[in-house]
Amino acid sequence: MAVRSYKYRLRPNRSQSAGLDGMLRDFCGLYNACLQQRIEAHRRRGIGLRYGHQAAELKACRAADRDGLARWSFSALQQVLRRLDQTFTAFFKRGRGFPRYRASARYHAATFRVGDGLSVKKDRRIGVVGVPGGIKAVWHRDLPPGAKLATAILTRQQGKWYVVFSVEATFGEACGSGTVGIDLGLGSLIATSDGEMVEAPRHARRAQKAQRRRQRALVRCRRGGRRRLKAKARLAAGSAKMARQRRDRLHKLSRSLVSRYRGIAFEDLDLTGLKKGMLARSVHDAAWSLLVQLVRYMAGSGGAEVVLVDPRGTSQTCPECGTLKAKTLSTRVHACACGCVLDRDVAAAMVVHHRAFGLGPGHGLRCVSGRVAA
Repeated sequence: MAVRSYKYRLRPNRSQSAGLDGMLRDFCGLYNACLQQRIEAHRRRGIGLRYGHQAAELKACRAADRDGLARWSFSALQQVLRRLDQTFTAFFKRGRGFPRYRASARYHAATFRVGDGLSVKKDRRIGVVGVPGGIKAVWHRDLPPGAKLATAILTRQQGKWYVVFSVEATFGEACGSGTVGIDLGLGSLIATSDGEMVEAPRHARRAQKAQRRRQRALVRCRRGGRRRLKAKARLAAGSAKMARQRRDRLHKLSRSLVSRYRGIAFEDLDLTGLKKGMLARSVHDAAWSLLVQLVRYMAGSGGAEVVLVDPRGTSQTCPECGTLKAKTLSTRVHACACGCVLDRDVAAAMVVHHRAFGLGPGHGLRCVSGRVAA
């Protein structure tokens, strides 16, 4: 059994949209009130409140606020308290970033247990406690047979409503039969050890001119005005479109890789420095980390193996003889004295494959020849 997320668009009518907005407003108010209670308890009496202390008072709070908190699901209100508790736990773990009060305009999600506060009706509409009627959902794909719905998240994104189900089921997806090494790049998004190269889509580069125009329009608007809100929404919609395009492309690419190979090797890249340098925009646009994450996610249900190898020297090593061939970034062809002439990225992918699965020469982690380059 595996757990996956299924996301569906909701199309509430005007009264349902008002109800959902009011629900998030009340949830945000509860979050801020509980945060203030924790701060005051520690400042005045040195007491550190936890989830259990605040959950014990929730029933009394609902009884005192009949027109507010009492309208909504009790378990959904408990999830708000758990959310605050998780925020404090993360703060104490990392030692910085004290929890802050949330603005209602920036509080966009609510968590439910399916069947308790949120339900899927027989006509496939979504019922939410406190919201009139059933909310129409766009079921663009069916849930897997025999799926168990654990939790659901109602979320508002750029003025649109979505529901995200956490689905537990058996996914019978199969993987391929071969193994492959993959080199991640900027000119080509990936190059495989089989010689395949996939061009980087550059979604952010293509939308850069339009986004700059929207940004300038936002800056010219007066703060607090309605025109500024509209300009801000247009800018956010442009960014959201880029993210959807990028994620869709990487989903299809990762599905293709897992369906063809049973073993997939990537470089274990440290992107901290790259995301701060002159290539930062291109690195963010390529989204290498998301690609590796999606491949590992799909490989888990398909029975494939994902291996991360040491990236040092992969671009400088000859995949045929294992000698080091120093190259600058502008050199795009690997030409070695042994006669090996390959595209630089394909040669690096072959070295990654050797290091992960030990199927060829080189100075890999599991090299069958034992040769180690000086």
